Amino acid sequence: MQKDTMEGKNGEYTTINCQGKLLDLSKPVVMGIINITEDSFFAGSRTQHIDLVLERAAQLIAEGAQILDIGAQSTRPGAVTVGPDTELERLVPAVRILKEHFPQAVLSIDTYYANVAEQTVDAGAAIVNDVSAGDLDAAMIPTVGRLQVPYIAMHMQGTPANMQQQPHYEDVVQDVLDYFVRKRAECLEAGIKDIIIDPGFGFGKTLAHNYTLLKKLHVLHMLECPLLVGISRKSMIYKLLDSSPAEALNGTTILHTLALQQGAHILRVHDVKAAIEAVKITQYMNAL
Repeated sequence: MQKDTMEGKNGEYTTINCQGKLLDLSKPVVMGIINITEDSFFAGSRTQHIDLVLERAAQLIAEGAQILDIGAQSTRPGAVTVGPDTELERLVPAVRILKEHFPQAVLSIDTYYANVAEQTVDAGAAIVNDVSAGDLDAAMIPTVGRLQVPYIAMHMQGTPANMQQQPHYEDVVQDVLDYFVRKRAECLEAGIKDIIIDPGFGFGKTLAHNYTLLKKLHVLHMLECPLLVGISRKSMIYKLLDSSPAEALNGTTILHTLALQQGAHILRVHDVKAAIEAVKITQYMNAL
């Protein structure tokens, strides 16, 4: 895997190539979420009209997001599946106008369809974020290899429709690690140079599975890939606290801090300002 590295307090870090723009992960970066769908589990992230997409993007960037992750299909448990044609109708115009208005932003596309990945990268996206790590579309990994963009591969047991129906692991940390050992090899064979690992919090995992993965997130560093953590306002927070997604910001910030202490490189979030503050405080502590 081609990468520029430097030694820091937490070890080796990676610079990823996003369509010619080098994104330095020696300091954790924040990815802001833009959902172009009515079906997101968190109402505050739903954005459909193009003016609202631009407004949302401007807010995320002003608060410090370096990556904008744009999705057109909810992957919450039991969500209605949206086909690639609908995704393309929503995503391509959004990518084009975001690229025009915010050329400094790195645009990531949240999709598990290879055709959607290809057409949105052609429109200006620079990262492909796939919740299935190629398991739902066999063409995805070869396509990303051909496109030569960074690839976020996420672990999910099952599909969004059935993933929370009695998920089971012999050892959740070892099972997820073994999965990514195989998946990383598949990605490298396809020519993908920048592979980002997402353990998939909430995707085919119980509350205990999620917290065990978070507690032992550092184990995944042996894959020698950047780690992305997506836990923002998820049920692992609000179910434990007996609250709701709307009330889960404080819990989210606590878990972001724990993830950063475990060496997370990218936080995928709804609330950029709070995540940036967690990064700043954690970085200051690490430098002492």
